[in-house]
Amino acid sequence: QVQLVESGGGLVQAGGSLRLSCAASRSIFSINAMGWYRQAPGKQRELVATFTSGSITNYADSVKGRFTISRDNAKNTVYLQMNSLKPADTAVYYCHALVVGTTQWDYWGQGTQVTVSS
Repeated sequence: QVQLVESGGGLVQAGGSLRLSCAASRSIFSINAMGWYRQAPGKQRELVATFTSGSITNYADSVKGRFTISRDNAKNTVYLQMNSLKPADTAVYYCHALVVGTTQWDYWGQGTQVTVSS
């Protein structure tokens, strides 16, 4: 089991910045992949940025150069630094963890709202 607790969402003007945090209930070394997804009203949930095994990062094209995913292993926490925010970035952001053993488990946080005003 992995519990994920997100924080850091809010309302910001276009061009502004926010940092999201996701604290995991166990060592992130034991998690195969961890990162962020988002879901805007009426749209499907989409990948924003993730770490995969070996610390490889993957970003959606729409956020490359603006968002940075990072982690603090000692705090079991993953961050998403979001700069140059656009109204199109408005969504609920979810932290995700993937654990692979004999089977595969997906864990999700409760979500945090990010609203970018124009």
